[in-house]
Amino acid sequence: MIAFFLIIASDFEKRICMNVADISWPSTLWLLIEAGLHVTTFVLVSYHCMKTPREATSALVWIFSAWAFPLVGPLFYLMFGINRMPQKGWHKQRADNALLAEREAREDEALAMAYWRTVHESLAATPSDPFIREIDAVIHTIIPHHPLLGGNQIQVWVDGDEAFPRMMDAIRQATHHVHIQTFIIGNDPVGRAFLDLLAQKARQGVNIRFLFDQFGCTKAVFSRLFSAYRGIPNFEIVGWTQANTFKRQFQFNLRNHRKIMIVDGNVAFTGGINLHQENITRPGHPPIRDYHFEMKGAGVQELQYTFLRDWYFMTDENPEVLLNTAYFPHLPPVGQALCRVINSGPTEDEMDVIADVFFECLVFARKQVLAVTPYFVPTSDLLHGFRSAARRGVDVRLLVPEKNNHFYAGMAGRARYDELLSAGVRIYERPPPFMHAKALIVDDSLALVGSANLDIRSLRLNYETNLAVFDPVFIQALKHVVLSDLAQSAEIRLEPWRRRPAHRCLLENFCHLLSPML
Repeated sequence: MIAFFLIIASDFEKRICMNVADISWPSTLWLLIEAGLHVTTFVLVSYHCMKTPREATSALVWIFSAWAFPLVGPLFYLMFGINRMPQKGWHKQRADNALLAEREAREDEALAMAYWRTVHESLAATPSDPFIREIDAVIHTIIPHHPLLGGNQIQVWVDGDEAFPRMMDAIRQATHHVHIQTFIIGNDPVGRAFLDLLAQKARQGVNIRFLFDQFGCTKAVFSRLFSAYRGIPNFEIVGWTQANTFKRQFQFNLRNHRKIMIVDGNVAFTGGINLHQENITRPGHPPIRDYHFEMKGAGVQELQYTFLRDWYFMTDENPEVLLNTAYFPHLPPVGQALCRVINSGPTEDEMDVIADVFFECLVFARKQVLAVTPYFVPTSDLLHGFRSAARRGVDVRLLVPEKNNHFYAGMAGRARYDELLSAGVRIYERPPPFMHAKALIVDDSLALVGSANLDIRSLRLNYETNLAVFDPVFIQALKHVVLSDLAQSAEIRLEPWRRRPAHRCLLENFCHLLSPML
């Protein structure tokens, strides 16, 4: 800042030495206005960064950006400032609390949600295995509102080639409702096929609620994908956003990254697959590698409530309509899987939930950790967790894509390879097609699956839904898929990695420096 004022002073000195007739007072006045705006916005950003506790790296990056890029830096901070979640998330927290109060008021034996309480009391599970019991007890302290429920059946589907036919068959069989939320839907054959089928079911009298993230679906919105489906009876389409300039809400960072589909309250799908054609095999184009999961059993009710909570926040639809027994039908036990829904997001109750659960899983690991993620830009705690597990002798394997669809995220992750490899973590890069899958398997006893990546956005900014699953059959099936992906990947070795070109190292470190803004 001192240098900036010296430049201005030097400019004035030169102007004073000129003839008065040569002085361009309008240009000088404009220079003063620009300088004043720059300094004012820089001070405001610095003040906002320092008035509340935040990660030092994040604060320094934003302060530097506000100074180095006049007006543009402060504008980006206004839109994407990483630690503005608590202030902007309280609207969502208030809506969550309101729907929870409505639900609890209906849990009396004579009212609509009595079955909800009965299910949670009768199927609330206590694992017999001491290791599972101990780790679930810790997870329960992090997210007590979603209990561990038994009687579930969970299947893993790989890529849209497997998942989409199952999802569309479930929609075809729907008799009462279909609830879908997605981060991305494409204006392509896949996206239109889903919307056409949903429209067909709506015309048959099935209630359709479709929730999409407006940021993730930007292309679909601007290409007017949804216009042909609006106005169809029983078909409601709503875009998720927490940015509204008219309400002075400028936060584009708070995105709903969940992918959930519930059909008639008795079958659900969740995971990482978005609704677009890149997820299916096309001539000359293999599908994005991804995992999706089909669930039956009591856990479906937890996913149903997760969807309705988000829907209520965006629509303010009458809770008496949403908390209806038709959306929470009686579900007999259908399998042996114990499952806990783990929701996370930038609200007071759910901030850092996913990050804390990941960390505890790494702490508890004794034999093996298999981690799959498309974006590896973890918090410092998780980075230490991976290194600590490897140093304890745990077989820790991290699987990431060789070529990332977000170049800077891939480079930022590679900046941490050296310290992970030095600690004994084994890193694998899977060649194209791009791998978008997310999974964590601990000691063949616990699997974490869902929508959350191991990056700052999923851990701190997005609304995410994961499942903690305790089921040997499911875990072995998932492990078989992960080991197959590992077998097709190249392992990164420490010494060859250290011999990579210097310019690559500099680029990786530069991208990692910007990771608080990713």
